[in-house]
Amino acid sequence: MSSIDIAVDAVPSGTAGERLGAPSHRAPSPKRRKSGGFTPYLLLVPGSVVLAAVVGWPLIQLVIISFQQYGRAQVFGAPAPFIGFDNYLKVLSDQQFWNVLLRSFSFCVVNVVVTMALGTLIALLMTALHKFFRTLLSIGLLLAWAMPALTATIVWGWMFDTGYGVINFVLTNWFGLGYHNHSWLINPLSFFLVATIIVVWGAIPFVAFTIYAGLTQVPGEVLEAAQLDGAGTVQRFRLVVFPYLRSIFVVVIILQVIWDLRVFTQIFALQGIGGIREQTSTLGVYIYQTSLAGGEYGIGGAIAVITVIIMMAISLYYVRQSIREEEL
Repeated sequence: MSSIDIAVDAVPSGTAGERLGAPSHRAPSPKRRKSGGFTPYLLLVPGSVVLAAVVGWPLIQLVIISFQQYGRAQVFGAPAPFIGFDNYLKVLSDQQFWNVLLRSFSFCVVNVVVTMALGTLIALLMTALHKFFRTLLSIGLLLAWAMPALTATIVWGWMFDTGYGVINFVLTNWFGLGYHNHSWLINPLSFFLVATIIVVWGAIPFVAFTIYAGLTQVPGEVLEAAQLDGAGTVQRFRLVVFPYLRSIFVVVIILQVIWDLRVFTQIFALQGIGGIREQTSTLGVYIYQTSLAGGEYGIGGAIAVITVIIMMAISLYYVRQSIREEEL
């Protein structure tokens, strides 16, 4: 008997048949049905009802008021006549609205850029610090984050006070600059400088903690490989870290844009301390001055609806760009 015959006899018949014959095509197994049925949808009902009651109904009322002639008389029960798009035409033809919109966008862009830059740098610093110093830094950030916006504005307003503010004292006595009894809030440019400091100071902790949480999920092996390949610190962040955290950056930027466009407390409080309302109002304050202070609730509702549309358009643009980049 030859060696080939011995090898064939040693192989079981079933196995040999399978190996020598043509490969069999098995029928695809049917897809498993998703477990749960309607249970996930039923679990969403309570949250959806609460969300519709808290957010949806007031938004619907806002849209309805924006199409009505709604003033102080209507608050006390007078009928509110339907006037169509007249409120929107008045808003869009008002030069003051466009000035406020441009001012709000400029203020928002500066705040978002400064907040994202400083928050990212602090997050990177937290990854390099010792645990003890990282804990101290985290406590400081939490204290800044926990302070209410009105309280922070009052404290910063004291620091920039004309007569006894510590900022004027330091600039005058330590650096020899002529800032004795200098008023920071009268000039619109310096007013928004103070407002930017307050807004950025309160927003940095959220950005720093969020990005730091993402940095802890970046694989260390990838960073070490990039370093061995000769990539510097900036190149590692741009080519390795940022692609991992792209979705986090998109979400944080969207939230910062929305929050900074509708900022109200800081601007309103600083105006009460010494700012000029006509030259420093942003969208949130302008809506308040038009509706609650001015009694034009219909026009104020139209401005609010336009603001919501602008913020939704910005959010949808960034989300679409993020999804498109992930698909590529």
